[in-house]
Amino acid sequence: MASSLGGMFPGQQPSAHPGPGPGAAAPLPGAPGGSRVPGGGGATLVDDLEASFEACFASLVSQDYVNGTDQEEIRTGVDQCIQKFLDVARQTECFFLQKRLQLSVQKPEQVEKEDISELRNELQRKEILIQKHLGKIHHWQQVLEDINVQHKKPTDLPQGPLAFLEQASANLPAAIKPN
Repeated sequence: MASSLGGMFPGQQPSAHPGPGPGAAAPLPGAPGGSRVPGGGGATLVDDLEASFEACFASLVSQDYVNGTDQEEIRTGVDQCIQKFLDVARQTECFFLQKRLQLSVQKPEQVEKEDISELRNELQRKEILIQKHLGKIHHWQQVLEDINVQHKKPTDLPQGPLAFLEQASANLPAAIKPN
């Protein structure tokens, strides 16, 4: 797999195999034939993606745009930078989709292992979420139970205009109570 990504990242040499090997999928129509972009000056897709991303920000903070008064010109320049970034991002995505397709044809068991691993991670994440919700449910059940207990206590106490005083005097220590 490492050789199939040759030339994609800076400092790497392109793959020794110019085309797909036997049994490998052919490049997708309209997709770049490799990791190099036509007219990109020999830069890799990652380099072009990074440069176009930086150009998007540079166009937003450029002194020309800050001092400029023509809003339509500013908008056009920013739109062009964003469009170039989106085009390079699509090319990069297409490159990785091609490599994924080649991997699925050459090593289908690897794709199944990845799928199983993703499903296990999803199950684990959902189990944690369920435990979190159960904890909240138990907490609120306890709160409701405490509220019910508090509402039952006043019925056990004497009722009437002097009930509060009777309750307060019952809580006084024996040494303080008047005889």
